[in-house]
Amino acid sequence: MQRDDLPLEFVRVVERGAIAAARTMGQGDRKYSDQVAVEAMRKEMESVDIDGTIVIGEGERDEAPMLFIGEKVGRGEGADAVDIAVDPLEGTNLCATGASNAIAVLAAAEKGGLLNAPDIYMEKLVVGPGSRGQVNINAPVEDNLKAIAKALDRDVKDLVVIVLDRPRHEKLIADIRRAGARIRLIGDGDLSAGISAAVVGTGVHAVMGIGGAPEGVLTAAAMRCLNGEIQAKLVLTKPSDAERLKKMGIPDIEKVYRTEDLAPGKNVIFAAAGVTDGALLKGVRFFGDGMRTHCLVMTTLPRQVRFIDTIHAKNDPDVRIRF
Repeated sequence: MQRDDLPLEFVRVVERGAIAAARTMGQGDRKYSDQVAVEAMRKEMESVDIDGTIVIGEGERDEAPMLFIGEKVGRGEGADAVDIAVDPLEGTNLCATGASNAIAVLAAAEKGGLLNAPDIYMEKLVVGPGSRGQVNINAPVEDNLKAIAKALDRDVKDLVVIVLDRPRHEKLIADIRRAGARIRLIGDGDLSAGISAAVVGTGVHAVMGIGGAPEGVLTAAAMRCLNGEIQAKLVLTKPSDAERLKKMGIPDIEKVYRTEDLAPGKNVIFAAAGVTDGALLKGVRFFGDGMRTHCLVMTTLPRQVRFIDTIHAKNDPDVRIRF
């Protein structure tokens, strides 16, 4: 799967999803925003020269007609076998309300390079390269914050931790505040938050709390490229979750999944396009003769991080390009 052109092919895919979703921004219909992003990414993926399999997709909850787990994508037989994880619109509520940090996301690796995670909740702890190997998801919150502060040569009071603003995090939020760290509560988008934690200069030092397991795999793919770390544990919220895990061959409910467990591939590609403006990516901007997209694409082999700012102009002899 080590092809120089493939990362840019996946940029094309996330761009199409982002553009489609951005046209629905602020219209208040999260399901429609997600639907158009799914359709646009699925259509664009047909032209990519891969024998692809969706291992993380729209999932059981959405009963999606496309980009579902197990679906074959790409040109098919004879091409490179690639496992793909997609979130056509991370932050559906963010897009629907016009809020920041909605993105279209895709990760890919060679066959078996991404965990086929169940569509249930997952407890996550995400840190950047400077704190990698210093934390333990089973340790008390205060201990982990002290370890992060020591690794970064700063005080706990100087740390910023991102947490999803959910009732289930009431105790976690209290523990973080008791330890003395600062909290940035977000409404959606823990994948974007995880990337921020792994990039120096964002002012984010960790992400803690419970979110979706599929997003955990996508975060792990990003961590593989950024040299950050995610630790995670599956969270059962109803009796049927345990039965689903058994059917998927996951008998150990207490297992701690590390970055390499969630994204073990040697050739990992991560691509994202901004839908609305965020900390790392600008949203899609429309103008009279076209549109402008801002994308991030990262790879493990070679280890590269690229930001791609693209103007998509109309095919018109009188087109006017705006910078």
